[in-house]
Amino acid sequence: MASDEFIQINLEIDIAISSIVWYLNDKFIINPAIKGNGVVPIKENFVKYLVSKGWKSEYRLSFSDGMNPGPVDVVKVTSRGIFAVEWETGNISSSHRALNKIAIGIMQEKIIGGILILPTKAFAAYLTDRIGNYEEIQPYFMMYTNILKKGIMGVFAVEHDGTSLEARLIPKGKDGNAKK
Repeated sequence: MASDEFIQINLEIDIAISSIVWYLNDKFIINPAIKGNGVVPIKENFVKYLVSKGWKSEYRLSFSDGMNPGPVDVVKVTSRGIFAVEWETGNISSSHRALNKIAIGIMQEKIIGGILILPTKAFAAYLTDRIGNYEEIQPYFMMYTNILKKGIMGVFAVEHDGTSLEARLIPKGKDGNAKK
């Protein structure tokens, strides 16, 4: 049975995802331009909500053996330890790195668990070129199931509520595949 703290973590993540709106006040409606929309503003709204609930953003984990995986998007400090969440804004290689960061963090007991949030393939078609997506990473779940002996590791898939040609494009970054 899940602990009250983990139930609260899931609830806060669900609400944070649901709180992300675009075009309409209560829905996430995206312009269906193929590869036309950016991803960073979506993540920023998610992180902003969780920070308002006491989560810490851009949290640096220290790993042994000289690993410096970069900061985690948001973490929640619980009575059992740190729980991490990454919202994917990069390509599929970045998705693998994020899952590996979570797995290593669990194995080294730096965190008690973590979740990676990815768009579905259908949603990703409207986002920055080559953004990582749930369907592309899903075949690797069995590997993590076999190597992790404790902790919680998960991947959430997110999708838009609908499309509209009237919705303005979500601004893109200026690096890597975001320019495409």
